[in-house]
Amino acid sequence: MAPRKRGGGGRGGLSFVFCCFNSSDHPEITYRLREDFALQAMEPALPMPGYDELDGMFSELVDELDLTEKHREAMFALPAEKKWQIYCSKKKEQEENKSATSWPEYYIDQLNSMAARKTLLALEKEDEEERNKTIESLKTALRTQPMRFVTRFIDLDGLTCILNFLKTMDYETTESQIHTSLIGCIKALMNNSQGRAHVLSHSESINIIAQSLATENIKTKVAVLEIMGAVCLVPGGHKKILEAMLHYQRFACERTRFQTLINDLDRSTGRYRDEVNLKTAIMSFINAVLSQGAGETSLEFRIHLRYEFLMLGIQPVIDKLRSHENSTLDRHLDYFEMLRNEDELALSKRFESVHIDTKSATQVFDLIRKKMNHTDAYPHFMSVLHHCLLMPHKRSGNTVQYWLLLDRIVQQIVLQNDKGHDPDVTPLENFNVKNVVRMLVNENEVKQWKEQAEKMRKEHHELQQRFEKKERECDAKTQEKEDMMQTLNKMKEKLEKESTEHRNVKQQVAELTAQLHELSTHLNPPWLYSLPLETGSCWIPPPPGAPLGPSLKKKNIPQPCNPLKSFNWSKLAEVSGTVWMEVDDTKVFKILDLEDIEKTFSAYQRQQKETEDDTLSSKKVKELSVIDGRRAQNCNILLSRLKLSNEEIKRAILTMDEQEDLPKDMLEQLLKFVPEKSDVDLLEEHKHELDRMAKPDRFLYEMSRINHYQQRLQSLYFKKKFAERIAEIKPKVEALTKASKEILHSRNLKQLLEVVLAFGNYMNKGQRGNAYGFKVSSLNKIADTKSSIDKNITLLHYLITILEKKYPIVESWNICNLRSGLKSVENELEYQKNHPQELGDKFVSVVSQFITVASFSFSDVEDSLTEAKELHFGEDASKMQPDEFFGIFDQFLQSFTEAQQENENMRKRKEEEERRAKMEAQLKEQREKERKARKAKANGEDDGGEFDDLVSALRSGEVFDKDLSKMKRNRKRINSQTTDSSRERPVTKLNF
Repeated sequence: MAPRKRGGGGRGGLSFVFCCFNSSDHPEITYRLREDFALQAMEPALPMPGYDELDGMFSELVDELDLTEKHREAMFALPAEKKWQIYCSKKKEQEENKSATSWPEYYIDQLNSMAARKTLLALEKEDEEERNKTIESLKTALRTQPMRFVTRFIDLDGLTCILNFLKTMDYETTESQIHTSLIGCIKALMNNSQGRAHVLSHSESINIIAQSLATENIKTKVAVLEIMGAVCLVPGGHKKILEAMLHYQRFACERTRFQTLINDLDRSTGRYRDEVNLKTAIMSFINAVLSQGAGETSLEFRIHLRYEFLMLGIQPVIDKLRSHENSTLDRHLDYFEMLRNEDELALSKRFESVHIDTKSATQVFDLIRKKMNHTDAYPHFMSVLHHCLLMPHKRSGNTVQYWLLLDRIVQQIVLQNDKGHDPDVTPLENFNVKNVVRMLVNENEVKQWKEQAEKMRKEHHELQQRFEKKERECDAKTQEKEDMMQTLNKMKEKLEKESTEHRNVKQQVAELTAQLHELSTHLNPPWLYSLPLETGSCWIPPPPGAPLGPSLKKKNIPQPCNPLKSFNWSKLAEVSGTVWMEVDDTKVFKILDLEDIEKTFSAYQRQQKETEDDTLSSKKVKELSVIDGRRAQNCNILLSRLKLSNEEIKRAILTMDEQEDLPKDMLEQLLKFVPEKSDVDLLEEHKHELDRMAKPDRFLYEMSRINHYQQRLQSLYFKKKFAERIAEIKPKVEALTKASKEILHSRNLKQLLEVVLAFGNYMNKGQRGNAYGFKVSSLNKIADTKSSIDKNITLLHYLITILEKKYPIVESWNICNLRSGLKSVENELEYQKNHPQELGDKFVSVVSQFITVASFSFSDVEDSLTEAKELHFGEDASKMQPDEFFGIFDQFLQSFTEAQQENENMRKRKEEEERRAKMEAQLKEQREKERKARKAKANGEDDGGEFDDLVSALRSGEVFDKDLSKMKRNRKRINSQTTDSSRERPVTKLNF
């Protein structure tokens, strides 16, 4: 591989590798393109196409190579002859490499097959070698096959197959060469831009790769560490690695996340080369974790993370590693120690000290005390120390966990940035230092604001209640005004209409009077009075009767050859003036298959009787009395909710609640506590003990003193509910009228009636046949007529094939309560008019005005209801109410819909079978096209090794060269400035 040209800039000298990840500095990475292209003097078998066509073909080839922009430009700058030569050479290679093993599907099937067998114990040695050979072949294919091979492999979830294999391996597989080859496949994928992006974006990929650290296979462990170290250099990869190490801690059930690394760094493997390779990989990974990510800029983060390694005893291990005398390993050891010295020097400058002995608790405490002295934080510092003295110190219990919690809280305070983000994996979830500090600031001020807010909240609640009360009064007055204006306008219109009619009638009467006078003048000759009046002998015959209506002709109905089942309907004797006069069923016989009807509905049938049990529910009437303690308790609860005194309630009832103190729901509850005669008699006996009465008893006594209390209360409640009830009834009356008109004028319904009438006349003989109409209740008997061939087929299924229409369903209601309530208010008004009124009693004035408006509104609703009732189908309106009439259609539509759904299900099953067969054919054809297209396309070769370059630079320590040189220069400068009395600060070594 040709040498790289490194670009400058950036901490750690990593610009030469970040070009792979959209950095601004682009290195010159020489791909392993075969140089024998220039040496082969081959003549292409095909003539070279035109320049435009050649550029298009060559562009596809370059895309397959997954080159950087700089190398793409170099490839496109080649002469046309060279492009054609390279293209033909690649084509030839692709033709030679065509085999079943060149497709991603083959390798994915092999991976799934291997994963299905969880153990290698039952495998022969040849089988294990064959498996390893297959995975090695996949690794080679991922490195050398064209870009579309990798893309296809990823699209078919090849990455997921590899990760699942790694995740579910048994111990034997973990220690085998297969494990190493699988990690090699991951590494090969990350050498490709598309593969690398998918590996990094996968939610579990890095965690699963980290699990492979549990193996004893040195090669596998080194490969895993190289991948993870390189991911640290990728933007956004550093935190993924920290999360992966925390995941590995839980996976391996270890005390800390880096415990395995320090153990492997300290132990001996036996072979010098393997041992040096492993320890070099571990140190390169540790240096990458310390210096990348947040470690590039944050001194606190580097010291925090390094201290975790020091606590595990890394410093004595580093001293032992010097004995290996390996230049590459020594480079990583030097970087670790120099970076540590630089950080400790920077920390010392913060405390204006030459050196901080982090092993000495006394020196650390003195530095903190010196920094905190004479500051506002010093009392809190002392408080922390005092409380630390009070911490449990016994070995038993949760002492260690208490100090661990304190340690993690302090860590998070140090590491978290201003936005609440922690560069390390958060040790404490949902712990945001910034939010906690904000809550502690100005605690007294917050308390004062809370008290003031509580006071304002109470005032707001009181004002809100007063506002709602005034709003109710305003709404009630506004509604009354609108009702009065609406009633007044309607009365004006009615008056104008009646006045016009009255004038017309008066004019007609005047004209008739004039004509009568004129006629009487002409019909008064003298001889008329002299004629004798003869009686008895002359008999005047009665006037002839009214002419008979046109007789209905007998229909020409086809007769079946064999007896059929009868359709149990109810004929209408009189159809004049109904919708049946517009129904002609004779034309339906032209579209019916009469032979099929005879076959399906022959006279033979099995009689099935259905019995229905009617259950009667009885309402339990609960009887209450004044002396009942439960009633007194409920009355007391009502009065506490009402929050009004007895005097205020009395005034509200007498004034017909002008101030809207009594809501409708409260009035409804008050009606339940009307004093009865027995209650009044009992209370009268104890009226001298009025002050000693309980609250409910006194309330009942004072309410009983109001003349006609119950009637007043009922009238007030009716008045408040009237507008609401009218508003509820009007839409229902309109809906009834609309539904009746729609049904009456529905063309689809007439068509349905024609078909049903035709079926009935064809299937019924004698008096049950030759009908011109039938009762609508007969619609629900259609489903009773079943086929004699298939009991699942009914006459209703035949109708569905002709008509598939749904109709609206109208609910029923009772308007009688409204009429009786209005009558009760009128009676009470007459009573109050004829009796003297108390001072402040406004019942007569308020109710008189209300009766005027309500009566007119109610009459308007009654007129609409009367109009709706007249729109029936020849049914007796006195016997059939609207709810019953529309209930018939409701039940019929339900049966209609169920039968329709059965037909639809049969059609869907048939269509699904046809669709499945069609899809299988299309899929087979598509696969054939794809197979041919894959053969026709040009194959390329991806020689990219960007991720390998990253791993190689990390392994050799080249990544840290620039930082290492800078630190050495700084060290020399410091040494040159020191005097004889000063000596170089030694490396602090913690032996934990």
